[in-house]
Amino acid sequence: MQYHDVRVHPETERLPRSGQLAWKIAQVAADPVPVDIEVTEMVVNRLIDNASVAVASLNRHSVVSARAEALAHRRPDGATLFGMGPDIRVHAEWAAWANGTAVRELDYHDTFLAAEYSHPGDNLPGILAVAQQCHRSGADFIRGAATGYEIQIDLARAICLHKHKIDHVAHLGPSVAAGIGTLLRLPPAVIYQAIGQALHVTTATRQSRKGEISSWKAYAPAHAGKMAVEAVDRAMMGETAPAPIYEGEDGVIAWMLDGKNAQYHVPLPAQGEAKRAILSSFTKEHSAEYQSQALIDLAFKMGRKISDWDAVEDILIETSHHTHYVIGTGANDPQKFDPHASRETLDHSIMYIVAVALQDGAWHHERSYAPERARREDTVRLWRKIHTVEKPEWTERYHDANPDRKAFGGRIIIRMKDGSVLEDELAVANAHTLGATPWQRTDYIRKFRTLSEGIVPQEEVRRFLDVVQKLPQLQAGELHMLELQLPAASLQQSKAEGIFNFGQSRTEVDVPKPSAVLAS
Repeated sequence: MQYHDVRVHPETERLPRSGQLAWKIAQVAADPVPVDIEVTEMVVNRLIDNASVAVASLNRHSVVSARAEALAHRRPDGATLFGMGPDIRVHAEWAAWANGTAVRELDYHDTFLAAEYSHPGDNLPGILAVAQQCHRSGADFIRGAATGYEIQIDLARAICLHKHKIDHVAHLGPSVAAGIGTLLRLPPAVIYQAIGQALHVTTATRQSRKGEISSWKAYAPAHAGKMAVEAVDRAMMGETAPAPIYEGEDGVIAWMLDGKNAQYHVPLPAQGEAKRAILSSFTKEHSAEYQSQALIDLAFKMGRKISDWDAVEDILIETSHHTHYVIGTGANDPQKFDPHASRETLDHSIMYIVAVALQDGAWHHERSYAPERARREDTVRLWRKIHTVEKPEWTERYHDANPDRKAFGGRIIIRMKDGSVLEDELAVANAHTLGATPWQRTDYIRKFRTLSEGIVPQEEVRRFLDVVQKLPQLQAGELHMLELQLPAASLQQSKAEGIFNFGQSRTEVDVPKPSAVLAS
């Protein structure tokens, strides 16, 4: 890896294009380096993972609404929508929107945590949509996916957004644009403009993940993917972007991040170096914020030693800065203790998550968040006895560059009313590469079979798993075969009309004209 020094440059010392971070990212995207076999296999795993969580969310309100919007933008031979089979096609940017929302709705797919937080699997819906619409092959898509993961993870390693209350999807817009650039084999000059545009239009505040968390939490990464598709389209037509987008005196770093005195050291692969960042990311065994994964596993173990929950006096979780301040009591969000809070809020409350995991010894993506489960009186009493504290050693391990020491867990200390103490710690989740049961292909397949049970016909499950595992061999125009076909009666339709489909049924929606560039 090469480390690039990034700082603000005033107009009086105009930074040439060759020195700009967006240009260096574009060069990485345009590098035709082969994809390692381990990376190819992991891309397949993450496609299965995304399909799992998308299927499980297809009838949730946000996903139904996003799908309704996409269906109002049909296009023959465009991109497919989760659950609707290969024959229903829409414009690529709208497929990125609807499918990205489905993937993110349950917050149950892969993660990478460093200076910034990220869910790099959010790259895949936008890149796949363009690959389908532009008749690219499975190998082309894999190359694009490897770039998307690489750029988002490299940015997350070096540039903290949340400290300045900027949402983490500000790294996703550039990474999707770069991934599409790789997919389409675009020249660096075009990718550079697309990255600048994508970053410019995907910066937003973290209020979407604060307080009473709304449905926008699922929409935010989908919106970034959609914006990236449109940015690439404009750049291919010769349109330009604000520059230097990162380093300019009125740019992102100067006014949204660390300011005019900022110094970042961004790692990127050298010319000819394989893009392997996807192998540093990790998926979720449990449907909850990633920092809760190890603590859920630990709570399963500790909960078996307690028979009377009212005998618990107090529970302290010692953990990292992020866990304490984002999903712990350090966030100072009263909603994290509210039995009537939304699912989106509950899965960002480590206090709620640990309480339920202790009592149930299991975790389910729906039952564990059901209103009746959250409002159970003994759970509420236990929940409100839990608090968190940051411990420097856990924060240090969270940021450790050594993958053998990097950890996202913590220590749970349970004090009983009789004075006895039960305590234990777990550094990484069982499913982590260094965990007790690190995930393999069979685990991703099991997750897909579990989440698709009762939703996807078994014959379709078998067909999808067969096709997705042949991804590297899929030829140009065959990527639509990755789309799952659900019975029409299994998919809910929006009961409300938005602007896009006002006054007409979906079958009557006019087909928009193809965009000038993404038509091939």
